[in-house]
Amino acid sequence: MALTLEQLRADVADVLGEDPQAIPLDENLVDYGLDSVRLMALAAAWRRDHGIEVAFADLAEQPALESWAPLLGVTG
Repeated sequence: MALTLEQLRADVADVLGEDPQAIPLDENLVDYGLDSVRLMALAAAWRRDHGIEVAFADLAEQPALESWAPLLGVTG
């Protein structure tokens, strides 16, 4: 099952304890409380659930949903 933008946003919101609609696509997720432990947990979940291999450093370099979407092969 492909990872969608809606699911990506929901996954991030879940680890941050936020409403998905409160997470803007272009905002730095560190400002919302994303830390390295949560980021590693997200990457592990995407690997497990969607077969997505992505480097932690690539995600950490630009911690915004709009930057992650192409790295993760996000659809619609």
